Amino acid sequence: MVEMSSATPSRRRLLMLSGIGLLSALSGCTTVDIFGDDSGLAEDKTDAALPLTNAVRAGSGLGPLSGDRSAQGAAMVQAKRMARAGTMSHLIGFNDSFLSRMKSAKVTLPAAENIAVGQEETERAVHAWVVSQKHLKNMLGDYRGLGVAVARDPASANRPYWAMVLSS
Repeated sequence: MVEMSSATPSRRRLLMLSGIGLLSALSGCTTVDIFGDDSGLAEDKTDAALPLTNAVRAGSGLGPLSGDRSAQGAAMVQAKRMARAGTMSHLIGFNDSFLSRMKSAKVTLPAAENIAVGQEETERAVHAWVVSQKHLKNMLGDYRGLGVAVARDPASANRPYWAMVLSS
């Protein structure tokens, strides 16, 4: 926390100007896609992840999932967002919301999302989710649809960012 009384005059002026700029930006009531057009950035990996995920579910006595186009689209968007931001996070940016993203992608709710970073192959990403209790719980949940995507961005050293979306 910065106290205005202890700030130097130039720091104080900078803080005030940045606050004015923030207010101006917010008062415009417009949104800007800071990630730009990156349609070629993500790759759908649902077909590769589906048999692996269904094998895990079968081992727990659960029925198989099917590929879900809405979940695939949501996974593609999330993988791209993480790659562009260079961070693995469910929430990226100001006012981000998992529920809003799922509704926007027309994913049947309830839904869940698993994310990962650094795995070069689909098998390794799925394995990372299986060995994590919280991610495994999502995979074994009462879902019917699946979408999985990976994205890389040269600005983030081409690290693979993974997203799995499970839909009802």
